[in-house]
Amino acid sequence: MFTLARETPADWWEVEALYDLCFAPGREALSSYRLRDDVSPVDGLSLTARDPEGILGGAIRFWPVHVGRHDALLLGPVAVHPTRQGEGLGGLLIQHSLELARDQGWSRVMLVGDAPYYSRFGFEKLEGVEMPPPTNPERVLGYDLVPDAWEGITGQVTRWSKG
Repeated sequence: MFTLARETPADWWEVEALYDLCFAPGREALSSYRLRDDVSPVDGLSLTARDPEGILGGAIRFWPVHVGRHDALLLGPVAVHPTRQGEGLGGLLIQHSLELARDQGWSRVMLVGDAPYYSRFGFEKLEGVEMPPPTNPERVLGYDLVPDAWEGITGQVTRWSKG
C-alpha cells in the first residue's frame, strides 16, 4: 500500500535522486528540461508515493507549457524505484494526477514518452505539436482531460510565461 501526497519542497532532492536513479545520466540536457527552466511545477499535481515506512517509491511532476497560443500540462518525469516496478505504482501516479489536473481546470496534457506504455492511459500521438529539437515526433503524446481538448491544437511547445 502506498500513500500519495503532494510533493513538498522538503521532498525535492529525494525526488531528484529517484529521477537520477531511474533515468540516464544527462537527463537534464533533454529538450523537455529546457521547457522547465525557471518554471515551477504545477502546484498540487506533482506527487510522491511512499510505502508505510515512508520510503519513496515513485514520483510524478507536471509543468505548464504553451502549445501555440494554448495552455497545456507537460507530464514528466514520472518514475518508480526499480525495486517497486511492476506493482502498478506508475499507473496509480498517472491516473490520480490526471484526475487532479482535470479537477484543477486543465484541459490537455502532453508528454514525450513510450506510446505503447502511455496508450493504456489514453495518450495518443499528437500531430502538428512540435517539441524543441531533438525530440522524436513519434514520442510526442497527448491526453484530453476534457473532450476534444487537442482538436485543432498545433504549433511549437514553448516555455510557460504568465500573461
